[in-house]
Amino acid sequence: MTTGELDSFATWIEELIRRRGFDIDSPRGGGKSRLADEAGVHRAAITRLLQRQSMPDLETTRRLAQVLQVPVRDMLIRSGRLTEEDLPLPSAPAGAPVAGGRPLTLEEAAVALGVPAERREMFVRVAAQFLPDPAATATGHRAPLTSD
Repeated sequence: MTTGELDSFATWIEELIRRRGFDIDSPRGGGKSRLADEAGVHRAAITRLLQRQSMPDLETTRRLAQVLQVPVRDMLIRSGRLTEEDLPLPSAPAGAPVAGGRPLTLEEAAVALGVPAERREMFVRVAAQFLPDPAATATGHRAPLTSD
């Protein structure tokens, strides 16, 4: 990993974190701690990334992707760890809505369905519960539900 890759990834993720409503700019904003708490990761991992000291490990990346509502695939590609060729998109089932040759994201589906902006985050969280977990599908196991 080059310094340029780390800087590019950190710049991208900073903007994403801000767009998701985490105040990472003011010392008392608490955004880093809130993000770490919601993702279930150490605050130091967030700090090291934002200070361009180190890339998060795979599990931290996965947890951040979930909280930031971005596919892990995008995080891994943006981080420079893998390429689009390493992680090809699955072909969409016949009749599945697509955007630019790929399946719609939940955010895009919400917009297409006319979900009001103030309710889209809730729509995405609820709808995501009904989608298969790619890791569980590959292993034949499902992720535990919060009610388990």
